[in-house]
Amino acid sequence: MFVVKASLAAALACSVVDPALGFMAPMPAGSAARLSSPHRVHTPAVRRAAPVGLSSLRATAAANPTVGTEDAYGDLTNVQLSGLNGLALKEKVFPSKKEVFAAMPENTWDRDTKISLMYAAISTALTLGAGALAWMFIPLKLAFLPVWALYWYAAGTIATGCWVVAHECGHGAFSNNKFIQDAVGYVLHTALLVPYFSWQRSHAVHHSKTNHLTEGETHVPYTMETGKKTLAKKAFMQKLFGQKLGAVIYGAVRVVSHLVFGWPAYLLAGVTGGPVRGVTNHFIPVKPFSTGEKNTELFPGVWKKKVWLSDVGILAMGGLLAAWAMNFGFWHMAALYLGPLAVTNCWLVLYTWLQHTDVDVPHYEGENWGFLKGAFMSIDRPYGPIFDFLHHRIGSTHVVHHIDCTIPHYRARAATDAIAKAFPEHYLYDPTPLPQATWRVATGCIAVEKRGPKWVFVQGEGTSEAAGGQLVSVALLKTLQDVAECVSARVS
Repeated sequence: MFVVKASLAAALACSVVDPALGFMAPMPAGSAARLSSPHRVHTPAVRRAAPVGLSSLRATAAANPTVGTEDAYGDLTNVQLSGLNGLALKEKVFPSKKEVFAAMPENTWDRDTKISLMYAAISTALTLGAGALAWMFIPLKLAFLPVWALYWYAAGTIATGCWVVAHECGHGAFSNNKFIQDAVGYVLHTALLVPYFSWQRSHAVHHSKTNHLTEGETHVPYTMETGKKTLAKKAFMQKLFGQKLGAVIYGAVRVVSHLVFGWPAYLLAGVTGGPVRGVTNHFIPVKPFSTGEKNTELFPGVWKKKVWLSDVGILAMGGLLAAWAMNFGFWHMAALYLGPLAVTNCWLVLYTWLQHTDVDVPHYEGENWGFLKGAFMSIDRPYGPIFDFLHHRIGSTHVVHHIDCTIPHYRARAATDAIAKAFPEHYLYDPTPLPQATWRVATGCIAVEKRGPKWVFVQGEGTSEAAGGQLVSVALLKTLQDVAECVSARVS
């Protein structure tokens, strides 16, 4: 009987509440192994979760009985684990840029204009082709709204490839010919209502300060202090609808607010941008629309002129859309253009959100932050062959992209494999399926709390409370160790 009770205790202790499904599910496979083994090789291959057996618990306890202490991962109290299983939290010495570059293939930085133009042409042709088919074959009638919705998703997903190509132009990874590079980027981004040079500047800042708590750009988290209002909204919903339903409603609101409204909010007001820059506007780079001071403003010096130059393209595109609406009707233009554009905007926010945010990926500030440390806080995820093809692997090779954004996307896969092999304790790949990862980030990544040199997402109030999910603390690990030892003693 004791063996049965101990087994049940171990099983329950290793379970997590799946917020998407609402029932107890097993801990992801490899969680214990990663926490216990400092030499575990982490490869960018999708792995399915499997239950952790009692033998794994015994192995964890025997191999590293002190795991979870400050020496290894810092204070993990009320810290939820992702598919990374705490790897980003582990204290480590980061390599130099020279060491990282040396690990990558020699041709990593070779930019071929013809290859780049080919990918630009493929994405453009697929996008225009999808629009042409919809124009010819889908009637503009309310009864066909479900068909139009499918078109919006398909066309918007395809058009994201054009967005990524223009993004590559903005980074200088498209071609050694600057005129061709900026011309392609300007046209493609303008066609998607993105102010090319304005975004080029703000995105360069994002890369230069990745996962910096105050100077980062886009998806900079609240602290437990600055996020009190947001945390209060969640608490109110849970009080009004109950703990579980309230958390679900709050998570749904965050998903919609980020994916649907996040992009325009960022362009117009710098929402989720670095707090050190105040309010920022990608169309009007002067006060009161952009409030940064001389040393912290997002668009200093010559960049103000480039913002205005970006506006010229946006105004021209606005004129074309207005002419389209006048000649064919507003709903014709909206159905063929605005619907897919909304989906494209959702994709670009999702990529930025998921590639830099998860429940066990920390932020840093001051002297504790470093460029490569921030770059290695980027996360690669399994987008699958279709999205990888359409979006030029922007989500599955994002770590390398942040190590050096001038690497063309068609060289990034080989570079990623090399980095994963050379730096397995630094390279982050989370095999969690995208819907589950999105829900975990939306519900679990609200505010960070300072834990030693790191700022870490915590659940509840950062004390003993916890939202649904797998929580790890020294006490929990000690309990698992004790259970494993008891079971082992009884079985033997």
